Amino acid sequence: MNCRSVKLEKFFPTARIVGRNNSGGRQQMNEKQTTQVLIALGANLGQRARQLENAWRTLCADIHIRPVRISRFLVTKPVGGPPDQPDFLNAAAIFETDLSPIELFDLLRQIESQGGRRRHEFWGARTIDLDILLYGSIILNTSRLTIPHPRIAWRLFVLKPASEIAPDMLHPVFNLTITELLELAKMNFRLAGMNSATWQNV
Repeated sequence: MNCRSVKLEKFFPTARIVGRNNSGGRQQMNEKQTTQVLIALGANLGQRARQLENAWRTLCADIHIRPVRISRFLVTKPVGGPPDQPDFLNAAAIFETDLSPIELFDLLRQIESQGGRRRHEFWGARTIDLDILLYGSIILNTSRLTIPHPRIAWRLFVLKPASEIAPDMLHPVFNLTITELLELAKMNFRLAGMNSATWQNV
């Protein structure tokens, strides 16, 4: 199935490996050594929906990626970083890959660069942001990459779209599913005194 354009508030259909060869000389996917990966996508500059679509299509086109599903796009307020940033458009996607975590990290950085991402300001506005949330049951902590994502457990703007496509995917450190993490995060926001209009958009 082709990696067709995803529309706002619509689910992307289950997809198979398609498109042009973006392997950069790498060999074909090893079907026996694939891992299921959950990533977050976000953008708050430019044509946000188109940039998320383009990033997903580019990822789909790599021969080491077997797409499964992408969530609806969710409009959220910026969390942290410089003040007065535009709203974000966020999504989550799940796929299988035979790339190592670091190889996948490098591929996502490459797609960000192709999408015009420039890292001038910490947590600043960006044309595209691609983060590895979970890589199977792998726990990794290096100078370049931490898996699971260190802030996944309290980011509603990550957990809400992730729960649409991977509700039962397990966090290997907390031993909780994405759905369970989402409910805990909601509870924490309520206990912190944030009203529903606030935490639903975080």
